[in-house]
Parts: sequence; C-alpha cells; structure tokens
Amino acid sequence: MKISKLKLTNFRNYENLNLDFKNNLNIIYGENGSGKSNLVEAIYLLALTKSFRLTSDKQLIQKNKKNTIVEGKILKNNDYSTYKVYISNDGKKVEIDNNKINKISEYVTKVQIVLFYPRDTELVNSSPSERRRILNIEISQIFKEYMILLSNYNKILKQRNAYLKQLYLYGNASREYLDILTKKILEYGKKIYKYRLEYINNLNEYIKDVYKKIFGQGNLKIVYRSSFNKTEKELLELYRKIYSKEMANGKTLLGIHHDDFEFILDGNKLKDWGSQGQLKNAIISFKLAEINIINSILKDYPILILDDLFSELDESKIVNIFKLLNNDVQTFITTTELNKVPKKIKEKSSIFKVINGSIREKI
Repeated sequence: MKISKLKLTNFRNYENLNLDFKNNLNIIYGENGSGKSNLVEAIYLLALTKSFRLTSDKQLIQKNKKNTIVEGKILKNNDYSTYKVYISNDGKKVEIDNNKINKISEYVTKVQIVLFYPRDTELVNSSPSERRRILNIEISQIFKEYMILLSNYNKILKQRNAYLKQLYLYGNASREYLDILTKKILEYGKKIYKYRLEYINNLNEYIKDVYKKIFGQGNLKIVYRSSFNKTEKELLELYRKIYSKEMANGKTLLGIHHDDFEFILDGNKLKDWGSQGQLKNAIISFKLAEINIINSILKDYPILILDDLFSELDESKIVNIFKLLNNDVQTFITTTELNKVPKKIKEKSSIFKVINGSIREKI
C-alpha cells in the first residue's frame, strides 16, 4: 500500500499543496512549527478520518476558511484509487473515487496506517481508556465488523446505564429488562473480547523478536486484562450479583469498557519498573509489530509514519529499525535535524524541506 499523491486545501498551515511521494522512504524536515507534523497528520487523517493530535476536526481548518479538503491517490492491490476527506463546520464527508461513503466503518478499513508519535511513549503510563482507544483504532483498521460491534456495544451500554439509574430512582422498574440489556452487553462484549484477545496474541508473536532485534536484549510481551475471560453463564451470574451495586452507582461496572493491557519486560511491569528509555523502546516495538500483523492478515503492508523518531533514539537503534522494515513499507519520517539521519537512509530517501507551509523536494 502506497500513497503517491497528496493534495491539501486549507489544512492547518497549508493553503494549497500538491505533493508526489516515492514508494519507499520519504523524509520531511524543517524547524519546529514549520508544518512537517501537519503533513503526516494529513496522511493519517486521509486513512482514519481523524487527527492523531486533536479531538476537534474544526481545528484542522485553516483560520478564516470555511472548510478543509485532504485528498490522496493510493495504490492498493495494484490498483489506484482517490481518497478524500472533506471537513467543514457542518461536519465531515468521505469519498473514494468521487463516490460518497456513508459509513465511516466502510472507509477506515480501506487504508491501513501505523504511526509512531513521540507522545505515544506515554501510553504505558496513561489511563486504561487511552490504551483501549489505541487498541480499538488498530483493530478497526483491519476488521470493519469490529467498529460495528463497538458501536452496538456502546449504544447498549448507554441504554443500560440509563436504566440502572431509573431502577435506583423508582425501584419498581422491571429487572427482566435489565437482564435483556445485560445479555446484549454479553453478546457484543464477548465478540469484542475475542477480537482483542486474538490481536494481543498476534502482537506477542512478533513483539519479542522486534524488541530484541532493535535493542539487543530483553523479553517484551503484552498482557491483556479483561473480566470477559469467563463463560457467558459465569458472567451473567456475576452481573446479577452486582445489580444492586450498579444501581447505586448508576452505571455498568463490568464489561469490556474496563479492559486494559500491560507491557511486561523481563517479567516486570514496565509501568512500575521501566525506565524512560525502556518505555520508549516498548512503544516503538509495539508499533513495528503492528506492521507484521496487518501484513499477515491483509497480505499488504501499511503506510508507516515515524514522527520525530530521530530525537528519540541513537543512530544504531535507528539503523536496526530500518533493517527490520520490508522494502515494500512506504515510510514517512519527520525530523528537525537532517544531519541526524544516517547517511545510508538519506541515500535511499526522497527528502522534502518544509518552510512555513511550503514544501520543496531536495534534489
């Protein structure tokens, strides 16, 4: 999978931009604030319809403009298609080859992307909700059914929470209806659990080897924590035991919306014992293992974005990372210091210099 052309209109600090990319390595360099991260943010948005830095789409629209358009020509399965994301104050629309796609779940599984972003290193110590969010994004890129399951689960969860509050306030509402909602939570939750468990197991097939090849030593693995590692009968009994407690709290206390996963290095929890360097190394390995998972399932490599990687690692580790990458992985690298990029990598790369919202390719 490759992106050959990118067109931006009123996106961040780019009023009008047209770029052609090479199939392998693309280096984007410039000073902080020049717009290099905005460029890879646009590529990420083209794939997943959202930013990796902002929660509000409207912030992506250039100041004093009414809308923004991100458009790209992407090669997949030996065929080119044009993808477009249109954002305005009225909302967001997506198209493939000028055909409007009504469901986001139909769009985001078309283009796969793996991103390393410096703030990702906080993932180990962040809240479980942030780790679940990352997990949901990665699985949703591969399986559109997963997105649909998540949507259905969240709808039932909202209904169940509202009904628990009603039971607490009025007391005479039907417990039978609560059982019905609980069984629906179980139905969707067990399927989501299965997807997550399989994805974590796939990660563990690759992450140990990736970590050792980059950093020389250490056994890294991911441990998935979920209350849904029980039979449906056991879970239903457990729910019924805590009905009164749930009513008092006005929310569902058990479910895949409480799942979490941990990074374990040499038998120790990284969250408790890891150094800053080890946390960083774990996340990089986590991201690179995802490339192998996507390729093994979809028989195609994702686009890889390494945002400011060279400020995070020394040259030997950088070289080890690029030894791991298949030549078919189109990679975008941002950096403020081109001299930190190993010579062998620069020789293989197309190099783009960013200056205040304008870009030129370095020959």
